[in-house]
Amino acid sequence: MSQRRLHLNAFLMNVGHHEAAWRLPESDPFAATRLEHYVQLAQAAERGTFDSVFLADSPAVRADVGQRPAVGLEPTLLLTALATATSRVGLIATASTTYDQPYNLARRFSALDHLSGGRAGWNIVTNATVEAARNFNLDELPTHGERYRRATEFVEVTRKLWDSWEDDAQVGDKSGVWAEAARVHPIGHRGEFFSVDGPLNSPRSPQGAPLLVQAGSSEDGKDLAARYAEAVFTAQQTLNEGKAFYADLKQRATEHRRDPAEIKILPGIVPVLGSTESAARRKESELTDRIVHGYALERLASTLGIELGEQDLDRPLPDDLPGEDRIETAKSRYTLVVDLARRENLTVREIIHRLGGGRGHRTFTGTPEQVADTIEHWFTAGAADGFNVMPAVLPAGLDDFVDHVVPILRARGLFREEYEGRTLREHYGLCRPVNRFAADAGSASRS
Repeated sequence: MSQRRLHLNAFLMNVGHHEAAWRLPESDPFAATRLEHYVQLAQAAERGTFDSVFLADSPAVRADVGQRPAVGLEPTLLLTALATATSRVGLIATASTTYDQPYNLARRFSALDHLSGGRAGWNIVTNATVEAARNFNLDELPTHGERYRRATEFVEVTRKLWDSWEDDAQVGDKSGVWAEAARVHPIGHRGEFFSVDGPLNSPRSPQGAPLLVQAGSSEDGKDLAARYAEAVFTAQQTLNEGKAFYADLKQRATEHRRDPAEIKILPGIVPVLGSTESAARRKESELTDRIVHGYALERLASTLGIELGEQDLDRPLPDDLPGEDRIETAKSRYTLVVDLARRENLTVREIIHRLGGGRGHRTFTGTPEQVADTIEHWFTAGAADGFNVMPAVLPAGLDDFVDHVVPILRARGLFREEYEGRTLREHYGLCRPVNRFAADAGSASRS
């Protein structure tokens, strides 16, 4: 039996995940619209044999543009450009099931998979912001339950569309047969939210279907992941929380008659690296000192569903917070923040500083050996199949991780020395899915 190996994804965000990264003297505040910036990052991840790179997305301006960068380039378009600058690393993009249509999304990701040679992945989100809702003819955010019902149907329709061409339906016989029409299928979907005839207007892609990723940790989010996801990006602050989430999701997958090994769970980690622990702490302090409290207060208040002002900075959170059941936005992030604040008795200012690095993902400041130690510990303790690496500062933080942490993980036998496959599914150790129409035809012929 081959040794279990880590999976690493590089989460690329602007000039770094720390709220204040753009204010460092060495940072380029305009990098987020420059292709060469992302090419440099993707090539660094590929040099480190990362499984994938990932671009988040929200179809709205969510930041105060007066206080921090607020650029959100359309990710599948950007990843298509990155596909030409790389050859192995996987390419994952967020797309919302609330503000898109299955046919359009299926086409985009199928195109990315074809053009990249089988390296596309879709991060499924419902998008939990009222700002986005008001860009799509809605006055308010749809309820949490409605968003997840729509997401479930959306994924089903998209998967049917990706299967609507059987493998090798294209023939290219110049005697006059370009494709076998009997192997190209309408899907005839009629449901609560969507009516889609199909088929897709592009053949089945190299992976059979792009990798499905999910990033919500609410009860509905975990159920969606257990049904469909092949990789899960999540946020846990402690090892015990990580182990509980890991065990819960693997059990849910079993209940959906899936092999739990088919779901790779990757908690987020925000590494701040230094040659010594004190050097790493100085880097962390340089970032913390540059946090703009006005914007951070606004985002924290939005997450918690309360009003907060400058007068609250040195107070703990109020006792009468709304419960998670009253939150219609990001339920799991609300609970993470409240639990962190109560567990460590933090003031609002201290919460802002703790969230500044990764919005609730675990920040780890230390030497490369210490970061490698915590990664190995979570991996071997049953809390992770790998990590969603979220450098506080880009590109420097990703280069440091590739140059100093990856060699340690390789020396310990935890991470690949080189790529062994070409597709994203192969990187994650996953099989190419069987086409449902071909499977149905095979079942019928045997009955």
